[in-house]
Amino acid sequence: MSAATPTATTLSPAVPSVKSPALSTAGRRRRKTTPARIVAFVILAVLALAWLIPVLWAVLTSFKTEAEAAAMPVSIIPDSGFTLKAYLNVLTEGLVPRWAWNSLLTSTLVTVITVAISALAGYALSRLKFAGRQMIITLIVASIMIPGQILIVPLFNLMLSLNLVDTYWGIILPQVVAAPMVFILKKFFDQIPFELEEAALMDGASRLRIFWSIVLPLSRPILGAVAIFVFIGAWNNFLWPFIVVNDASLMTLPTGLQTVISAYGIQYAQNMAQAVLAALPLIVVFMFFQRQIIKGVATTGIAGT
Repeated sequence: MSAATPTATTLSPAVPSVKSPALSTAGRRRRKTTPARIVAFVILAVLALAWLIPVLWAVLTSFKTEAEAAAMPVSIIPDSGFTLKAYLNVLTEGLVPRWAWNSLLTSTLVTVITVAISALAGYALSRLKFAGRQMIITLIVASIMIPGQILIVPLFNLMLSLNLVDTYWGIILPQVVAAPMVFILKKFFDQIPFELEEAALMDGASRLRIFWSIVLPLSRPILGAVAIFVFIGAWNNFLWPFIVVNDASLMTLPTGLQTVISAYGIQYAQNMAQAVLAALPLIVVFMFFQRQIIKGVATTGIAGT
């Protein structure tokens, strides 16, 4: 076998995973039920219920008629029964399906590009030694503390000069540079033992091949968590799409729904139906990937960054 071609053993993805010692210890240790744990559980249950009540109220209101939604005194269960009229109005009389497609398209592209750029940048800052590396890391950390609203005017002028206003790319490109994600991934890559890469380097593997065949398979939990966080942030982003897009057919769901509310006034049942439809994709994403989100947060220290 040529020295420039890494062996299958060297680059096999089946490398022992990097696990948090605290997590594995907690998994082996059987926790005892104590009064403090019971009190903590009760407090968390009350807080969860307090969060759930407004959500439940919004869902129930979306199944009412407009007259019942605005009637006083307020009723939890509609007197005439549940109806899908508000949902039918949202889906048939407006551009909600188009706005949902725009949100899905832009959020997906933002997620893919952001994860790719952040992973490559984080790996380079973690493994490569070059002049100015520490300064770049410092600037990345410092940029996290800068409010994004400060950059709106220069970003808009840049999009205007590039003729990207009222385009999908005008929505996408300013969101793909995510300093927090670069820092999180760099911190995770620092925890991967360098010895796992040494054999591949001795076999002549390039850094890109090592990154693809060794580092990425070990980084699936954090990559999944980062991707989901980026997708949720892009889906919920209102301010930037509101500024850069004026064409109704290019609006994302949060921007389009706000436009409808401003134009037609408050329609409680229809507004709640719009909110439920806007949140539904994120709920589905969390239901399918909640284990990966929790694993990514627990094993990579996102909560502590």
